[in-house]
Amino acid sequence: MPELKRLHAGHAPAVLAFELANRAYFAASVSDRGDEFYDRFTDRFSALLAEQEAGICAFYVLVGEDGSILGRFNLYDLKDGTAELGYRVAQQVAGRGVATTTVRELCRLAAARHGLRTLRAGTSRENVASRKVLTKAGFVPVGPAGPADLGGKPGTWYQRDLTVQP
Repeated sequence: MPELKRLHAGHAPAVLAFELANRAYFAASVSDRGDEFYDRFTDRFSALLAEQEAGICAFYVLVGEDGSILGRFNLYDLKDGTAELGYRVAQQVAGRGVATTTVRELCRLAAARHGLRTLRAGTSRENVASRKVLTKAGFVPVGPAGPADLGGKPGTWYQRDLTVQP
């Protein structure tokens, strides 16, 4: 059974393997991170851990039974009881309800562990799977997201009130 765990330094090799193995798959629905992301992965990973330690963000990974990373689930810009949600799952588990189940779990953690009341998430119009995940996890559309918000693609902002159970 996969387990959602708080990101730590020991996850670095598995996270890099996850990102590399799924790069083309992710690029089909979200903007590619570019070669520099992979070339400077160690520095970027260290910066993420520093942001998490400072309480600015909270990063989680979904770890498979074999220790591989099956997904990344992140809370960005924690402030005044709100945060932005971002996530991505491996191609090998896509379409099996893994993202929906884990987003629901992260919503519970966001409220219980991080004291959040509201989560926002943006997704492009083309990313039908992500729109379905958000809707099934209790998010509702709240307005348009411009190309600057979503890496050059127009889309929609979704929001979930964590004080209300869907």
